[in-house]
Amino acid sequence: MKRPNRPPALPLNEIIAGDCVENLRALPEGFADLCFADPPYNLQLQGELTRPDQSRVDGVDDAWDQFADFASYDAFTRAWGEVVRRALKPDGAIWVIGSYHNIFRVGAILQDLGFWLLNDIVWRKTNPMPNFRGARFQNAHETLIWAGRSKDSRPTFNYDAMKAFNDDLQMRSDWTIPLCTGPERLKDVDGKKLHPTQKPEALLQRVLLATTRPGDIVIDPFFGSGTTGAAAKRLGRRFIGFERDESYIAAARARVKAVEALGPEDLEITKGKREEPRVPFGAILEQGLLSPGAKLYSPGRKHMARVRADGSLLCDGASGSIHRLGAAVMGQPACNGWTFWHVETDQGLLPIDILRRQARANLPS
Repeated sequence: MKRPNRPPALPLNEIIAGDCVENLRALPEGFADLCFADPPYNLQLQGELTRPDQSRVDGVDDAWDQFADFASYDAFTRAWGEVVRRALKPDGAIWVIGSYHNIFRVGAILQDLGFWLLNDIVWRKTNPMPNFRGARFQNAHETLIWAGRSKDSRPTFNYDAMKAFNDDLQMRSDWTIPLCTGPERLKDVDGKKLHPTQKPEALLQRVLLATTRPGDIVIDPFFGSGTTGAAAKRLGRRFIGFERDESYIAAARARVKAVEALGPEDLEITKGKREEPRVPFGAILEQGLLSPGAKLYSPGRKHMARVRADGSLLCDGASGSIHRLGAAVMGQPACNGWTFWHVETDQGLLPIDILRRQARANLPS
C-alpha cells in the first residue's frame, strides 16, 4: 500500500544558512505564528563618521546594508515581505524594526502586501549614540511596526500579561530599553562587536511575551547574532532563523545553545476576563444557582425583575435578556447585565456576576 506523502518536517530551533527569500519559499505555507524582522536599514552613510577627537565611529558600513537606490531597497523589502506573509498562519503577525532611513518605506510596502498595521512602537534608547556633527537632533529611538497578516487576522496579544508586567498599567507604545552593551554584546576574536546592529534581548523578550504563547513558532529572516533565538528559547517558543553570514551563524548557534529555557510553571501567561470561558445566563439556571421565579434587583432596588424559565427577565411588563432589559430600564443603548442586576444573599445585594464565576468554576477543565 502506497503511503501518503507527508510534508517535510520543519527545521525548528535551527538556523538556515543562505538567502531568507529562497529558503522561506521552500518551506510550507502558513506554519508560523510570528515573524520578527530586523532588516538592513539602508543607512546611506557618506564617508567615515568621526568623533570630535577624530577617532572613528564604528558605524554600519557592511555590504549587506548597501543598496544602489531606493528602488533596489523597495524590491528587496517586497521580496522578503511576500515570503514572510506566505509563511504566516491566517492569524499570524509580523514585527519589523527600523530607523527613519527605512521604516516608512517598509511600512508602506507591508500595507501594499496586505498586512494590517496594529501599532507602531517607539523604542526609546536610554543610552543613544550622540550626534557628533551637531547638525541634527540626537537620534534616540527606533520604530517597530506590529502588523497582522491581514485585516481579518486576530493576532495573539497578551494584554493582561503586559499590564501585569507594567505594574497594572496599560503597556504603552513607547518602550524605554537600553542599547545592547556590556556582557550581552557579542565580540569577535579581536574583541570588537561582532554585529553592528545587535538588539537587546530585553526588546525581543517583550515582543514575544506580548504577542506569542509558549510553543509558538517565530521566524526571523535576518537572524544576525541570534537575539530572537535566544529570547525564544528562554521563553519556551520555537524559532527558525535565516542568515547568510557564516560568522554570525556560528556565534548565534553558540549563543542560543548556552541559553537555559524557563520551566513551564514560569511561562504561564496572565489572562484576563476576555479569555475566560463564556457562560450564558441560561447556564446559571441549568446549574441550579438561580431558579425560575427568582427576583433580581437593580442597584438601590429601584427596579425588580423576575427570572423566567428561558433565561429572560420580566420587569414592569417588559422582557428581555439580562443585558437588553437592563438597558431598557436605564434608558441606555447598552448595559452589562452581569453587573447591573443583583441577587439577594446573606451579605445583602450582590451582582449576579458572582453566580457567573461560580458557574465558570463548575465547567470541566
